[in-house]
Amino acid sequence: MEEKCKIWLSDYKLRGSLSNNSWCVFDLVAKENQLSGLEQEITAPDLWDDPQSAQKKMKKTTRLRDEVQSWRAFERRINDALELTRMDDQSLRTDLEMEVDAIEKELEKRSFTAMLSGRYDADDAILAIHAGAGGTDSQDWAAMLERMYLRWAENNDYETEILDMTEGEEAGIKSVTISVSGRYAYGYLRSEKGVHRLVRLSPFDSAHRRHTSFALLEVLPQIALDDPDVEVDPNDLKIDVYRSSGAGGQNVQKNATAIRITHIPTGIVVTCQNERSQMQNRENAMRVLRARLLEIKQAEKDEEVAVLRGEYTKAEWGSQIRSYVLHPYQMVKDHRTGYETGNAQAVLDGDLDGFMESYLRQPK
Repeated sequence: MEEKCKIWLSDYKLRGSLSNNSWCVFDLVAKENQLSGLEQEITAPDLWDDPQSAQKKMKKTTRLRDEVQSWRAFERRINDALELTRMDDQSLRTDLEMEVDAIEKELEKRSFTAMLSGRYDADDAILAIHAGAGGTDSQDWAAMLERMYLRWAENNDYETEILDMTEGEEAGIKSVTISVSGRYAYGYLRSEKGVHRLVRLSPFDSAHRRHTSFALLEVLPQIALDDPDVEVDPNDLKIDVYRSSGAGGQNVQKNATAIRITHIPTGIVVTCQNERSQMQNRENAMRVLRARLLEIKQAEKDEEVAVLRGEYTKAEWGSQIRSYVLHPYQMVKDHRTGYETGNAQAVLDGDLDGFMESYLRQPK
């Protein structure tokens, strides 16, 4: 039992074996030294002379403190389990086996999370879903995907906020933009970017025939207002204010609170109408605009000319990253990794971790 509990633990380093036989190392001493330095900086008397810099430092300190405390708690959990195994008490065997399994799963999860080391992987994300080819079925599919990702976020303790939504004519949605907040939200969700394909018996076909629908997912990192990678000149913006569309009755906005921002140099148009406050809608629209401008800048670096010109991948046949088949059999398959499952309903209920990890573990 003790042998099973043994995890390499030396100089306050925890290391877990990954499925691709690489190693992930988390150095607590280095993190604690970094935290100590930040804590000294935030106690400086002139900290708030620069409010933006101060907020950035406070946020970074809080995140790093939470991370260090979490690893320390995990270290104590491992040591407690080791101590119990040394007692050689058979009455504890069942409980210990359950605890060891839980520790191994937690270590595997932490080892995987440590792989998310991209510049924006630890940041919040903006998820945009657009109905593609398929008419009403496609708009209903976009609504199903919205529910799926909201469920995934809820299951993983992420906070979500719908920034903008355009409803379909008959059912579903034409598009929705969602803010997903929490550590590593972008790191996980970036695996979902692309076209998602649904095959099912259509509830909107009187003959109940099989239909194929498509929806496009965009995933963007939410960057800080003072991030040097994106500078927005107010003179480059055209801002329109209008009344939010609604279902009628009490839902109709009597005041103009919806915001449309056009970035003149790139032609990017961002709308936000979900909040009743014009200021909140404007702030949310700017969050999305900055994320889209960052995507263009990254595309320039990668020489992705199609994305740079706004020629996004079309949501149609042959371009899907994942297929969700509900008829004549049930299966969800990722075409990039080959990962698949026959429990389609669980996936639609937000069980996406297997797909995400399979993609993110791939050698790039």
